[in-house]
Amino acid sequence: MSKYYSQDILYYIDAILKYSNYGKAAKSLYISQPHLTQVIKRIESQLNCELISRNKLPYRLTEQGKIYYQYLTSIENNYARLLREISAVSDIDSKVIKIGVLPSLGTYLLPLFLPKFLDMHPNCRIELSEALPEKNEKLTQNGELDFWLGQNSRNISPNLSSITWGRHGYRAIIPRCCDLYQKDIAIIPEGTIDINNILRQKLILTSKGSAIRKQIDQLLSIYKVEPKIIMESTEINTARNLAASNLGLTFIPESVYVKECPSEYNIYQIPIDELNLDYFIAYHSERKLTDIDKDLIDAFLVHGQNNFNIGDQDE
Repeated sequence: MSKYYSQDILYYIDAILKYSNYGKAAKSLYISQPHLTQVIKRIESQLNCELISRNKLPYRLTEQGKIYYQYLTSIENNYARLLREISAVSDIDSKVIKIGVLPSLGTYLLPLFLPKFLDMHPNCRIELSEALPEKNEKLTQNGELDFWLGQNSRNISPNLSSITWGRHGYRAIIPRCCDLYQKDIAIIPEGTIDINNILRQKLILTSKGSAIRKQIDQLLSIYKVEPKIIMESTEINTARNLAASNLGLTFIPESVYVKECPSEYNIYQIPIDELNLDYFIAYHSERKLTDIDKDLIDAFLVHGQNNFNIGDQDE
């Protein structure tokens, strides 16, 4: 069994146990349900046992499944240890740093600090893992990523250390199709719209698994709103452009640029106590930081904070 195959199987099993539903698990993994079912059945046939008990909810690992899961985990841990040992004896001038980030988040976070960092360390090479937060978090826990860039550090695993920029807000784009739209008003004053009313509009949201979506789903649960989600996208810029084109309301971090256009939509600054995020850089708590690692973290903090308003500049 190849290294990457064992990693994929761990993701598959984790998703099945999380959702207790093969369809939802497959959707979260961006694969088809038949493929997910076929993979699990093939492994169960090879091992001549049932891995996951599906007789009642929630799904659980069988005793044989627990042994198999521990076996896969040991492969991951041994591989991560191998990478750390090789990295420890590698030439510092050819150091590789592996960073995980959601593609839409990396679009505006990475340019803020990586160029300055690479100016300091021109022989350092950056490898990106552009994937959903759950995957990057697990890769960081396993030691397969050196750092993970994300938002909402309060939700990450306790065995990861994180350094943040502090709280930043969100804005809602309210197009003409929404009954909250105010004609010829570019910016609606903060605190003048009930968040409950905003959540009841036609919504364009980022996909399940994104940090933004987790926050919106939490708000929907708190206010007991059954959302009218008319479209989902993995890209925040796509959601922004669709809202600006009068398809529905969306939420964007204040770092994402949006041009004022009062004839088409309003921009509403959501009170930070109702909805906020903190950009962070995280690493495994047991990781011994090198001088280059510390320079990367410093670059993230210094250049990120100094240039945070880049999203307010013209594109």
